[in-house]
Amino acid sequence: MPPSDIQEQLVKHLTDMHAIEVQAEAQMKAAPKMAGTEELARIYEQHERETEEHKRLVDERLEALGQSPSKLKDVVAGAGAVPFILFAKSQPDTPGKLATHALSYEHMEQAGYEILIREAERAGDEETREIARRIRDQEIAMAERIESHFDETVEASLRDQSPDDLEEQLVKYLADAHAIESQAIGLLQGGEKIIGEGELAKAMSDHLDETRSHQASVESRLEALGGSPNKLKDAGLRLGALNWGGFFKAQPDTPAKLAAFAYAFEFLEVGAYEQLRRVAARAGDSETERIASAILTDERAAAATIAAHWDDAVDATLDTRGIAATR
Repeated sequence: MPPSDIQEQLVKHLTDMHAIEVQAEAQMKAAPKMAGTEELARIYEQHERETEEHKRLVDERLEALGQSPSKLKDVVAGAGAVPFILFAKSQPDTPGKLATHALSYEHMEQAGYEILIREAERAGDEETREIARRIRDQEIAMAERIESHFDETVEASLRDQSPDDLEEQLVKYLADAHAIESQAIGLLQGGEKIIGEGELAKAMSDHLDETRSHQASVESRLEALGGSPNKLKDAGLRLGALNWGGFFKAQPDTPAKLAAFAYAFEFLEVGAYEQLRRVAARAGDSETERIASAILTDERAAAATIAAHWDDAVDATLDTRGIAATR
């Protein structure tokens, strides 16, 4: 049964964030061994300690409100970290896959706290708002640390590759980007039906057109290099998009969750194209480097547009559920 008032909604979102921190902690524990360099490992270790503190703060806030974390959500979230860890370990560019996912996950956490801040404001809960702000700022700082080390991440990913194999690696990175765009198209198509009307809906519709153009550019570049999209990767990520669409439709606070995930997904793309741009530079492929840079501009702009509409997403969530803010 969905919450009937803003206080219940606030508690529900706090339990969601506790579960997200449980998953983040599991990932951060595993990350140092896959990081690729001592400095990258240190960054993940530092954030593991921060994540443990975040989980404690959310737990204490729930307790202050007479509630407790959801054991079911926490167990599911913890188990959800395992497939990614195994996937990253199996990849030849493990440091890169890890950094891309971690960047996206930090922004998913940021988005979750952006929503929590606004729900706390509407509930008149100043303490929850301040805790959410404090954690949000640390998630943003971690995302910035990851981005500032992409040169080292790419170097670690390519360390065991011969310089003569750089073009082959570039084709693989392009195929990964094509697969990510396949998932983005699926998510945006589903989002059009979920988000409703308004400026955020229009922004997502406009970005769907951009995303199709991005995928076409990547596919054209693949063909120019004698490669082709990886049908298995494309199909797998399209299936993932369908699964996420079903998840959001099942959530009573779908508009806010969709906005948060769309924001995080933009940074999954940012991570992929930041690394593609660097691999292209190392391979001396200025055209691929140019395409990656142009797409990066669009992805960052799309993320900024979503971020400008956090209030709209929260209001839409509360409106669809008939919940009135306290103030």
